[in-house]
Amino acid sequence: MSSFWSGWVMFLVVLNLGVTLFLFVWAQVVKIPTQPDGTSGHVWGGSVREGVRRLPTWWVILSASMFVATITYLVLYPGFGARKGLIGWTAHGQLATEIAENDLKLAPVLKDFDSRGIEQLAASPQATGMGYRLFVDNCAACHGLQGRGGAAVGAPDLTDSDWLWGGTPDAITKTILDGRTGVMPPMGAAVGSTEDVRNVAQYVLSLSAWPHDSVRANLGRAKFVACAACHGPDGKGNPALGAPNLTYDKRLYGSGAATIEKTITEGRTGTMPAWRQRLGETDVRLITAWVYAQSHTSAQAPGR
Repeated sequence: MSSFWSGWVMFLVVLNLGVTLFLFVWAQVVKIPTQPDGTSGHVWGGSVREGVRRLPTWWVILSASMFVATITYLVLYPGFGARKGLIGWTAHGQLATEIAENDLKLAPVLKDFDSRGIEQLAASPQATGMGYRLFVDNCAACHGLQGRGGAAVGAPDLTDSDWLWGGTPDAITKTILDGRTGVMPPMGAAVGSTEDVRNVAQYVLSLSAWPHDSVRANLGRAKFVACAACHGPDGKGNPALGAPNLTYDKRLYGSGAATIEKTITEGRTGTMPAWRQRLGETDVRLITAWVYAQSHTSAQAPGR
């Protein structure tokens, strides 16, 4: 804190405390002129006379104790400008102490977790409980609180059995640690005309048994060859490329014909950021365990 701001804070503290203390003391000694009947002479509404009474003793004692507490606080703790206070307390110092204490308690637990595989952690309520809290803090903004994804940002559902880049412990861990970038290039020109794009969209809908125009779907089958290099001739996707399985009934960006046509024409780019630097491998393993538990085990992991 600069000298100016320190001085300004000190001025405000002295001003506010001084004014309130003056009013408090003045209220105890001031003599208010009264009428013989003990009222001030002021009449409210034509019939109610304003009385004059001393402040209740309990209120005086409580108010005086508040002044004592305030001054004691300013002496012991920072609050009077840049003054650090007699005990040298700081919020940063307390936070560091609490983090150190928490790390000390967590160390043996995390050491035990590090010795287990992801499948074992996925079956541990303690591990998945910690993993879920980490997931909520870092991943839920895109994938949702329950991990069921979000079409608005192209975030996949993590609770089902369909995986863009593979659902093994190693694949999930790598995805979280290093991130992924999935690119669907604009394929409108490769597919053909606008009508061809519409036909392919209907064919894609037919792959997952969504309501579709069967005539257009049959016409789009031949044009789908432009998409087969990534999605496969049967449309079941390719985890090596992060190409979605089109026979699955959920879509990253929605399942309507218009949405699929937009995807074919304009393409999509989805980015899963890398979390290695922010979280570290231990926290990522815990998140992986929770994610893995959602679709690979029968354990009731938190958040289900």
